[in-house]
Amino acid sequence: MLDQSSATRLSPPALSRAGLGWGFLGVTAFSFTVIFTRVALGGLSPLFIGAGRAVVAAALAAAALALTRQPLPQGVQWIRLVVVAAGVVAGFPLLTSYALTTVPATHGAVVVALLPAATAVAAVLRCRERPPLAFWTAAGLGAVGAVAFAMLHGGGMGQLGWPDLLLFGAVVAAAVGYAEGGLLARELGAWQTVSWALVVAAPMMAALTAAAVADRPPHAGAVEWAAFGYLAAVSMFLGFFAWYRGLAIGPIAQVSQVQLVQPVLTIGWAALLLHEDVTWVTVCGGAAVIACAAFAVRMRRSPTANAEPGT
Repeated sequence: MLDQSSATRLSPPALSRAGLGWGFLGVTAFSFTVIFTRVALGGLSPLFIGAGRAVVAAALAAAALALTRQPLPQGVQWIRLVVVAAGVVAGFPLLTSYALTTVPATHGAVVVALLPAATAVAAVLRCRERPPLAFWTAAGLGAVGAVAFAMLHGGGMGQLGWPDLLLFGAVVAAAVGYAEGGLLARELGAWQTVSWALVVAAPMMAALTAAAVADRPPHAGAVEWAAFGYLAAVSMFLGFFAWYRGLAIGPIAQVSQVQLVQPVLTIGWAALLLHEDVTWVTVCGGAAVIACAAFAVRMRRSPTANAEPGT
């Protein structure tokens, strides 16, 4: 897993079961993120959860980079790492932590179901591809479906709440971070990209963690700390090892679709572990968003849009 060469095999000729297996393992790890964020909020502030988990993950990443003697990124790669860090290290964790203080995990899972299609849109824009009209249609329908679902859960159309806006912001942040990180992984390696992004974000996240402790000292029990530990070690670090390894084995276009099962898993975990009610609105909303996202991801590349970025 620490072999950079394995991270740069980006376009195998056939679908690999190993790629799907690693991808599903990563998605399974991520599917608990919303659940354990809700658990950790029982004794920890959202700022401490969102920033503190990144600090712990950065310490693990720095150790891995030092032990394997990875070369330093060069030139503009540092700026691109800032983009990745802003999206997946800072933006997504902080925004979801604050949103989940007032909405259930199932609600967050369905809104975040838009992430695969949003990532595809970000990748299309970043790579200058020319997808067919069907791609943009499916992506637009998915966005409308997710917004409609959020409004209905907020008490009716026209009552989109601030937690929903935070969740949509988290989706955009993660999508941009995934797209830029996917491209950068071709140069630095998959796990190395995530690790360097964590290191880049460490000073700011450490400052935010200190501010969170000063404002509201943690008063959590063993369960809340265990949930926080999972978010730091798995959701922010180890889960990306499996996820990006799966994408590296590829093919990326097919393995990335495994992420569509993440909201389904999260809703199931919420019902099992948090005893949250799974209503028909949740089920139907989730099915509609997932269907649109699935079609958008399948249609994200046209037959003539296979050029590398910048060609």
